[in-house]
Amino acid sequence: MKKLLSTLIAATVLVTATVSTSQLSEPVSAETNIDYAEALQKSLFFYECQQAGPLPEWNRVEWRDDSTMNDFVTGGWYDAGDHVKFNLPMAYSASMLAWGLYQYPDGIEKCGEMTNYVNNLTFVMDYLAACDLGDEVVYQVGNGQEDHTWWGPVELYEYGMEENGNDYSSERPYYTAKKGEGYSAVLGGMAAALAAGASALEGRSDKTDEYIEHAKNIFEIADGAKSNEDYNNSDASGFYRSSHFYDELFWAANWLYIATDDKSYLDKAASYIPYLDKELGSDEMKYSWSHCWDDVMQGGLLLYAQNTGSYVDRVKKHLDYLVNYGTKVDDTLIYIQNWGCLRYATTCGFITAVACDTLSLGDTSKYEDFYESQIDYALGDNPLGQSYVVGYGEKSPLNAHHRTAHASWNNSLDNPTENRHILYGALVGGPNQDGTYDDDRGNFINNEVATDYNAGFTGLLCKMVDKYGGTADPSFPEPETRDAEFFVEATLKQSSASGVSLSLKFTNHTAWPARVVDNMSYRYYFDASEIINAGFSASDVVVRVDRDQAKMYGEEYAAVISPVTQYKDNIYYIEVAYPNGEAILPISEGRNQCETMLALVFPNYGSGWDAENDYSNADIMDTVGAEEGVITDKITVYNNGVLVYGVEPDGTKPEETVPSQGDSTLKGDLDVNGSVETADAVLMCKFLLGGQTLKEQQRKNADVTGDKKINIFDFTSLKRNLL
Repeated sequence: MKKLLSTLIAATVLVTATVSTSQLSEPVSAETNIDYAEALQKSLFFYECQQAGPLPEWNRVEWRDDSTMNDFVTGGWYDAGDHVKFNLPMAYSASMLAWGLYQYPDGIEKCGEMTNYVNNLTFVMDYLAACDLGDEVVYQVGNGQEDHTWWGPVELYEYGMEENGNDYSSERPYYTAKKGEGYSAVLGGMAAALAAGASALEGRSDKTDEYIEHAKNIFEIADGAKSNEDYNNSDASGFYRSSHFYDELFWAANWLYIATDDKSYLDKAASYIPYLDKELGSDEMKYSWSHCWDDVMQGGLLLYAQNTGSYVDRVKKHLDYLVNYGTKVDDTLIYIQNWGCLRYATTCGFITAVACDTLSLGDTSKYEDFYESQIDYALGDNPLGQSYVVGYGEKSPLNAHHRTAHASWNNSLDNPTENRHILYGALVGGPNQDGTYDDDRGNFINNEVATDYNAGFTGLLCKMVDKYGGTADPSFPEPETRDAEFFVEATLKQSSASGVSLSLKFTNHTAWPARVVDNMSYRYYFDASEIINAGFSASDVVVRVDRDQAKMYGEEYAAVISPVTQYKDNIYYIEVAYPNGEAILPISEGRNQCETMLALVFPNYGSGWDAENDYSNADIMDTVGAEEGVITDKITVYNNGVLVYGVEPDGTKPEETVPSQGDSTLKGDLDVNGSVETADAVLMCKFLLGGQTLKEQQRKNADVTGDKKINIFDFTSLKRNLL
C-alpha cells in the first residue's frame, strides 16, 4: 500500500506540473469547507426564485412558473417571502449586484457564473427601465397590506387574493410617481441601479444606452422634487419607509458620472454632500451605520472617493468603526441591527473589500481580515457551525420565511411542517446578538429572506471568488424529490349489505409548480362478483351523488360522474371528473380539496353487497365513523385520461413524470467538464490524499471501477485510460 501511495504522490507531482491550478475546484478552507464559488452560484439562483411575470427560458427553478401576469409592468423581483414589487429595495439590490460585477468581473468569469450573473442582472434592469413612463415612473406593483393577508405560492396569487376578497383577475394595484411629487429616494435608487447596471454590463449587453437614458430621466424627476413626502404617505411606507433621500441622489449622481463620464453629475454629487446624514447630536458626517436599502451614503462616499480622490479619510473612518468599535456577535460578526443582521454585516464586508481594492488606505490587513470574517461567518465559520444560506453547507436553514418555497396548500404558515422546496442561496436574517439562532419560519427577524439581504452578500462573494478562485458546480441544481401532487383522501361513511356511502376528497397539492390543472379525474373501483352471482348486472348499481362541493362554486365547476364502467372481468369503477381545474386549488383550507359524497346502492335492497372485496376499500375499511380520511393509492388519479397517481387493480402504475437530468456520469471526469483529462487525475490524487472534497456528480464520475467506492484502484484505472 505504501508503494501504491508513493506512486500516487509521484503521479500527482508529475501531473500537477502540467496542469494549471485554476482548473481545480476546491474549498478555500479545508477546515471550514467554505466554497465561495458554490455560494455565489446559489445566491444568483435565489434571484431566479424571486422572478415575477413571464419567466425567461434560462430560469432554473423547477418549482416556479409564470406569475402575476396581469401586472401593469411585468417582470422584476418579488421583494422577500411576499409578492409585492417594492422598487426601493429592488433598485438597491440591483445596484449592488451591478457593483459586484463592475468591480470583480474576472472572478465571476473564471468561476463560470458570468452567464447566470448577466442574465439575472439584465432581467431586473429590464423591469426598472420598463417602469419609466416618461413623465411618471412606476415605483411599486402590488399592495403590501392586501398581499400580507394570504400565505401561498405566487403562481396562484390571483386565486388566493380573490379568496380573501381582493379581485386581481384583471390587474393588481400599482403606484406611480409624477414630476414634482415627493418620491426622491425611490426614484434616485432606480436611477442609480440603471446607471450601475449600464456600467457593469458595458460590453456584455446591447441595452446599456437604453438603461442610461432611463437613468437620466428618472434622476431628473427625483432631483426635481427633493422630497420623500408622497412616498412616505404611500402603501410602501408600512414596509420600506425612507429615512432620507439625499443619500440616494448622491448615490445616483456618482453612478451616472461613472456611466456617462459627464462631470455635471459629479458636480451634482458634490452639491448633496452638505445634506448627507450626520452623527446624532453632531455636525460630523455619519460613519457609524451600514450601507443598506435605506441608507446608501457609505457606498456613495466610496464611489465619490474613487471618482475624485477626496473624502478617503471619511471612508477610512467608517471602516475603522466597523473593525474596531462596532458591536460584534461572537467577537466576529458586526451587529448593526437585530432585523436581518447578516445583510448589514455582509454589505459592510463588501464596502470594506472595495475600499481596500480601490483606495489608498495604507496597511489593509485588518480590513481584509474583517471582510473575510463576515462572509465566512455567514457561510458556517461560527461557533454553531451554522450556515445561514439555504441549501449551502451541511447545516443550513430549512424553514426560511418564504411563501412559495414553503408551498402551503391551505393558507397556513404551519402547514406543511417543513418548506417543500429548497430556496437555494437565500441568506436568512441571521443570529441574535448573543449568537443564538432558531430555524423558525414564523421568526421574521432571524429567518426572513429578501432580495436586499442577498445584495451585499453577492457582491462580497464576487470579491472572494476573484481573490480565491473556485468553480461552480455544473450539476446544480439537482432535481427535487417530489411529493404526490394529486390524490384522494377517502372515508367509508357507511357499509352494509345494501351498498356503501363514501366521502371522496380530491386533493390538489401541486407545488412543481403550484398550478391549475384541467381535466383531472379519479376512479373508485369495486368488485361486482356478488351482484353478478345474484343474477344482476353491474349496471344495475345505483350511483347517488349526495354532495358535489365543486358545484357550490358555480355550475361551471361541477364534477362529472361517470356511469358504472367495466375495468376488467368483474372489476368496475365510477369515475369522478373535474373538467375545470379551478374547482380544486392549493390556496386555502376550503379549496385544496373538493369533496364528492357518493352512495353505491345494490338493486336487491337489503342483501348481497360485499364492501370488503372492493379494491378501493382496502385501505379505508376501518374509517367508518372516523373524523379524518385515508389517502389511498387504490383510488387512482388521471389527467386527460393518463394515470398520474395510484395503482390500478392489475398493478399498473404511473409512468415516471418527474423531470430528470438523466445519467450524466462520465467515468473519470472529476472536474465535470465533459472530457477526461490530466486535470481529473490531479483531482483524484488530491481527494485520495485528503486535500480535496468532491460534490455528488464528481463522486459518481470518480468511481471509475464501478464498485461504489473511490480508492487507489479508481486512480489506477483512470491513469491507464489517460495513458
